Amino acid sequence: MRYYIADLHIHSHYSRATSRDMNLDGIAYHARLKGISLVGTGDVLHPLWRKELQEKLSPTAPGIYTYGGVNFMLSCETSHIYSDGGKVRRIHIVLLFPDFETVEKLAAKLAPYGDLVADGRPTFGLSVKQLVEIVREISEEVMIIPAHIWTPWYSLYGANSGYDSVEEAFGEYLNEPIAMETGLSSDPPMNWRISELDRYVLVSNSDAHSPSRLGREANVFSEPLDYFELKRVLYEKDREKFLFTIEFFPEEGKYHYDGHRICGVRYHPRETIANGGICPVCGRPLTVGVLHRVETLADRPEGFRPPQAIPFKHLVPLNEIIADVLKVGKTSKRVQKEYDRMVQTLGPELEILLETPIERIASVAGREIAAAVKSVREGKVHVEPGFDGVYGKVGIIVDMGERTGTDTGDLFSVKPASESERHKAEPKSTHKKPGKPKQLSLFD
Repeated sequence: MRYYIADLHIHSHYSRATSRDMNLDGIAYHARLKGISLVGTGDVLHPLWRKELQEKLSPTAPGIYTYGGVNFMLSCETSHIYSDGGKVRRIHIVLLFPDFETVEKLAAKLAPYGDLVADGRPTFGLSVKQLVEIVREISEEVMIIPAHIWTPWYSLYGANSGYDSVEEAFGEYLNEPIAMETGLSSDPPMNWRISELDRYVLVSNSDAHSPSRLGREANVFSEPLDYFELKRVLYEKDREKFLFTIEFFPEEGKYHYDGHRICGVRYHPRETIANGGICPVCGRPLTVGVLHRVETLADRPEGFRPPQAIPFKHLVPLNEIIADVLKVGKTSKRVQKEYDRMVQTLGPELEILLETPIERIASVAGREIAAAVKSVREGKVHVEPGFDGVYGKVGIIVDMGERTGTDTGDLFSVKPASESERHKAEPKSTHKKPGKPKQLSLFD
């Protein structure tokens, strides 16, 4: 594949609500399947995971290590819960490190403020400003990236415990973050509506808690980069080397719309406002989603694009495309068998989704799957938006008449919608009989 794809925010099996397969072998195997060249180690502040990494990773370039045919960069996510401005703040931060020595120094500094063993993503009572001060005492080279910045519960702009601006959160350290991570429930166009974000490059990562979810969002570069060149490319927004980000359709993210999962209520922001922000079933406040929060803070109209913005591409994971065509669950044996056959014959998943000729896909997987991949590349999908921890559902719009000369209609029983219609459709509320809530991770 001609791209160098990086997924820099993941978690190891030492993090809570994470698969036991998120070990080095599992991560490297699935990174190869996906076509990911560079993966963040995640959880490097955890002493047991760090010990394993030190024993198994081999240095291959400045700040880059290798294992199982995949490059790794030392990374972690930290959780910060503290009071500021009369509110409880809950913020997650991704840190990238140039070497193990820097990690060891930071771990020693942070140990008095939180338990580094209890969770791969340690929790501290430190503010993000205090974190910056501690990090910068140790190294100017550590990259600081606010994580999934719109997630309602644990993020910079989160509706429930975040801030209304980067300056409010970071104060005099406004310029210390090198990038902002958009998260699954927002995409670059949503973030472009916030003018204060122009100073930062937007990055996308999977935040994977299981190996199969690696690369569901990622960053695509033109060539291999060592740690310091990657830092330069991000800081300078080098569009010659940082080609684009891979994005979820944001409606598929589990916090895109407002709602109440346990009450089966999903609302567009306009409906939330019309109902005073209250759930019509239980009478409690609704969970305000990312779309609503963006609309609240935006100082630019929809469709604005900054001149130096990094391009992006929306993708749907290959197993979801196959499942849509076969009309079965994405974890079914039929889907896994077809997925394995396709990657063994055609190459890594992201290569198939991004650049394999449609005719070549059709010759291996059949016309319907090939047509579905083509539709995703063209943005021809309809998404039932996610809300309050429930992922959205994607339907792929395919007109086989383009190839056969006949009108066969919609193969996947979804209402046709253009990309603009996907973003601007009239709100559609959902009310279902309340049921026992499913245990969900807030972050995966």
